[in-house]
Amino acid sequence: MYKAILVNKDTWWVGVNDCSTERFEALWSLPNGVAYNAYVVLGEKTAAIDTVKGPWGDEYSYKLEEALGGRDLDYLVVNHMEPDHSGLILELRRRWPNLQIVGNAKTLPLLKGYYGVTSKTLAVADGDTLDLGGHVLKFATIPMVHWPESMVTFDASTGVLFSNDAFGGFGAHEGGLFDDQRERPRWEEDMLRYYAAILGRYSSGVQVALKKLGGLPIKNIFPAHGTLFRTDAQQVVDLYDRWSRCDTERGAVVVYGSMYGNTRRMAEAVCTGISESGVKEIRLYDASRTEADFILRDIWRYCGLALLSCTYNMLLFPPIEALCSKLLNRMPKNHVLGIAGSYSWASGAFPALQAFAEKARLERAEPDVEVFTSPTAEDLARCEAMGRDLGTKVIARTQDR
Repeated sequence: MYKAILVNKDTWWVGVNDCSTERFEALWSLPNGVAYNAYVVLGEKTAAIDTVKGPWGDEYSYKLEEALGGRDLDYLVVNHMEPDHSGLILELRRRWPNLQIVGNAKTLPLLKGYYGVTSKTLAVADGDTLDLGGHVLKFATIPMVHWPESMVTFDASTGVLFSNDAFGGFGAHEGGLFDDQRERPRWEEDMLRYYAAILGRYSSGVQVALKKLGGLPIKNIFPAHGTLFRTDAQQVVDLYDRWSRCDTERGAVVVYGSMYGNTRRMAEAVCTGISESGVKEIRLYDASRTEADFILRDIWRYCGLALLSCTYNMLLFPPIEALCSKLLNRMPKNHVLGIAGSYSWASGAFPALQAFAEKARLERAEPDVEVFTSPTAEDLARCEAMGRDLGTKVIARTQDR
């Protein structure tokens, strides 16, 4: 996206595409890049909504100047202090020395800590407004979605919610910025993968935020990452409501860690059992080959989860261990869990999966399965039985879906 784009009345997108960074937050895969969305609203006064990551400063500055059309920038609204959104604060202050930086009480210490900025700041609280002349910006804090200082900005004149990381998604813009310029499955999967990786742990905070924002007459939702929503804002709010309540769909995710194929055969038998139960949406993942964010995305979507691991150095196979850690950190609910482990000379994976299951506190599929060396026909039959039980319980939990 090589130029500033008018996205609503007097409102310009001045963001950038990042197709170079390999891992978001040095953790999450970016096979299709990521967009840093930033905006500027032009009234009698002018206000930028967030900036972008530092290395994209030249492109951002060019677009911002283009949108301003020779005018000064009066305000910078900082919805979120994470450096991929605040990375050019000092550059803007150098360009416009009288720039007022707007944030909430929890923004200002971070502003000082990251950039040493302590002057010409304006602290706002829930419900406060900033009249630009022709556009009135209203502020609402959404703490822990996903940082403590996170807030959103609502333009009462246009009905645009500048939503920060909320409602954001992975993926760089490919031609168009808006939801009606992309197929829904694409942007919804990008959103869910982002939600599961970045916001999933803070689902209770998301619920609080949705209730707080429920009274606003929102027409458009413009997030800090991913697709901009102009056709039906409520559909996006409904998705966030469902995901933050862990309202899962009928389907199952089977994840395995296998060095020599024996645990993979067990996982395939589990899938057979799930299919025999009548569940049609089944995702089978090798934890060594599939990025964790894609696995988390589908775990967040589907009700059934089976984890299978070989033993490695008397412990869980490392990719499965890492996935279990991520799941416990995010505390997903409304799932049915099945577990199976294998070993050759010392049992380790199965006891570790049992410990994980106790901490996860999810409904269990039976039987648990532990296999010595290579699975026998009887072992595989037990894996199929676990899959059938998991699928039956998933169907019972998702009767209304």
